[in-house]
Amino acid sequence: MNFKGVDYYDLEEEFTPQEKLIRNTFRKFVEEKVMPRIPHLWMNDEFPMDLIPSLAALGAFGPTFPKEYGGHNLGDVAYGLIMQELERGDSGIRSCASVQSALVMYPIYAFGSEEQKRYWLPLLAKGEKIGCFGLTEPEAGSDPASMTTTARRQGSDWILNGTKMWITNGTIADVAVVWAKDPDGVVQGFLVEKGTKGFTAETIKGKLSLRASVTSTLYLDQAHIPESHRLPHTEGIKSAFMCLTQARYGIAWGAVGAAMACYEEALEFALKRIQFQKPIASFQLIQQQLVEMLQEITKAQLLVYRLGRMKEKGKAHYEQISMAKRNNVKTALDIARMARSILGAGGILIESHSLRHALNLESVYTYEGTHEIQTLIIGRHITDIPSFG
Repeated sequence: MNFKGVDYYDLEEEFTPQEKLIRNTFRKFVEEKVMPRIPHLWMNDEFPMDLIPSLAALGAFGPTFPKEYGGHNLGDVAYGLIMQELERGDSGIRSCASVQSALVMYPIYAFGSEEQKRYWLPLLAKGEKIGCFGLTEPEAGSDPASMTTTARRQGSDWILNGTKMWITNGTIADVAVVWAKDPDGVVQGFLVEKGTKGFTAETIKGKLSLRASVTSTLYLDQAHIPESHRLPHTEGIKSAFMCLTQARYGIAWGAVGAAMACYEEALEFALKRIQFQKPIASFQLIQQQLVEMLQEITKAQLLVYRLGRMKEKGKAHYEQISMAKRNNVKTALDIARMARSILGAGGILIESHSLRHALNLESVYTYEGTHEIQTLIIGRHITDIPSFG
C-alpha cells in the first residue's frame, strides 16, 4: 500500500513494523468489509452487528490492556492507528470500538475489582459482550457533575433511578457502566447488566449523523444493582472524567482517518473531473484547497503521533489530549466540508463519502466534551483561571 498521498512528512518512518502491520490489517478490513456496505448502512440507520466478531478477532477491543485480561499489550500509537483506520470507514464503526475500549473496558480495568476485571474484560475483548457508557443526561451534558441519576443503598443492593441520553451502543449492550450520585453526593460507577429489572434502553431515531451507529436512551427506574456490581475504586466524578480522557485520545486519531478519507476522495475527483478542457485539479483555487487540506492533515498526524508516544511513557496530560481532540475534529470537519465542495453536486450523493463524514463529524465535534469545553479545559490550564464549573 502506498500511503505517501496522505503522509507528506513521511511519518511512516516513525512507526514500528508491528504498528504498520496493525494499520495495514485494519485498513484492509475497512476496505473489504466496511466500505462496500457503509452507504446502505448509513442510509438505513443500521449498525453492522455481524462485524463485531471480526473486529474482536483483529484486536479492536481493548488492545492496550494486558493479555491476562484479554488485551494484546499494544502501545497507544498502535491503538490510535486502529481508531484512525476504523474512522476512515465511518465514525460509527470507530465509535463502537472506542466506547468498548475506552469507556467500558477502561473503567472496569481502572476502577473495578479483580473479580470484575477477570470476568468482564476477556468477554468484552472477544466481543462476546458489548458495553456502553452511561454518563450524559438530558439536562446534564457538558456539566456531568450536575447529574440527577441517584444511587441509594438498600440492604446488599443499590437502587438506581435516572435517565442517561446519547448513549452509543445502548440498545445492543450487555452491560452499561452507569454513573450515579449516592446520598452524600459522591458519584459512583455501576455495572448494570441487560435484563436487570427496572433497566431499559431505547434507540434514538431521526438522527442526521452517526446513522451507522446505535445511539440510545437508558432508563433506570428502581433498578436493583448488587454491591458486587459497583466499581469499588472510583473517586467521584474524577473517575468518569478519566474515562472521557481515554475516549478523547481515540477520537483525536479517528478524526485524522476521516480527514484522510475526504482528502483522498477530493484529490481523486479533482484529477479526473474535466471542466474547460482540463482537470479541475489544474485550477489555482482547487490546488489551494487541496494544499490546505493536506497541510492540516499533516499537522493533525504529527499532533497525535507525538501525543501517542507521550502517552506510552505516561507523560501525556489530559489537557494535551483535549487539544488533540479539539484541533483534529475541527480540522476533519473543515476538510470534509471542503472536500464536498470540490466534489460539486455529486458530493451530496451517498455514493460519495465526504458529506457522510461531515455529518458524522458534527456529532464527534460535540460528544465526549464539546469543542468549546475542550477550549475551556486548555484555557484553564494555561492561565490557571477556571472559566466554568
